[in-house]
Amino acid sequence: MNATRLAKKASQLRLSAISLAENMQNGSFKSLYRGQGIEFSDVREYLHGDNVRAIDWNVTARMGRAFIKQYEEDKELSVFLILDCSRSMEVGLASSRLSQAQEAAALLLLASEHISGAIGAVFFDGKILFSCEPKAGHENSMMILSKLDKLDSISDEEKTDGSVLPNAIMGAAKLLKKRSLVFILSDFRSAKWEKPFAQLAQKNDVVAVKITSPADSELPDMGTVPFFDPETNKKGLFPTLSKKFKHEWREANRQRTDLWKEFCLKHGASPLLLSTEDDAALVLSRFFKQKARS
Repeated sequence: MNATRLAKKASQLRLSAISLAENMQNGSFKSLYRGQGIEFSDVREYLHGDNVRAIDWNVTARMGRAFIKQYEEDKELSVFLILDCSRSMEVGLASSRLSQAQEAAALLLLASEHISGAIGAVFFDGKILFSCEPKAGHENSMMILSKLDKLDSISDEEKTDGSVLPNAIMGAAKLLKKRSLVFILSDFRSAKWEKPFAQLAQKNDVVAVKITSPADSELPDMGTVPFFDPETNKKGLFPTLSKKFKHEWREANRQRTDLWKEFCLKHGASPLLLSTEDDAALVLSRFFKQKARS
């Protein structure tokens, strides 16, 4: 997602985020999303989509712009994003896994802001690119969104091979001072992430968003093509016209996905598949609606 595309989609993202925020609040993460509490705590500037009944008219008149009342439970809300920017995330047909993950992260960030959340994030490839502990406020949200946008300006020479997903998860755990809602957006193709993932899920509500591409299960007919794995640096040849090879490819992907889902559920995390061909806002909204019904 380049800067121009992000700018064009900003309005659409914000509108989608309002609906997403409602579904997040109504989901099954009730210990984190209770809505307004009893004890008044503070005020913050009104954001488009906020409940107008929460406007503090005295502060609004004094400041000359709209402010809403904020309650203690609102301020306790904490959301954390872990975004995989490794080379394998650059793979995709019409669009890359990384582009889809960026859009999903932007939606979750904006939606969290609408429900007065403290938001933090870690971005990584073969090293940690950016990290910040959860903080509330529009300025913090825009800072993270800016960092998200600037990922596209990193040159190929500046990128680090490999993936430090395990380190990113452990780093997030250290930044989280209380139970939080954590979204991990990754293709989960790196190694040794399982143990820190399980430990993180013990103390937090984790949503594992596996970013997929249609080619993960169905290879297009391109003859015999060279293959390079950017995570392991392994090379090979793929006979994409071979029915046997295509069947084995499809089965291997199904088994990997099934094992990943089973692992997530075993440790109390919520697995979610998000394809590069999906509408991220729609998939996320459906996910939270399903959580509300479960």
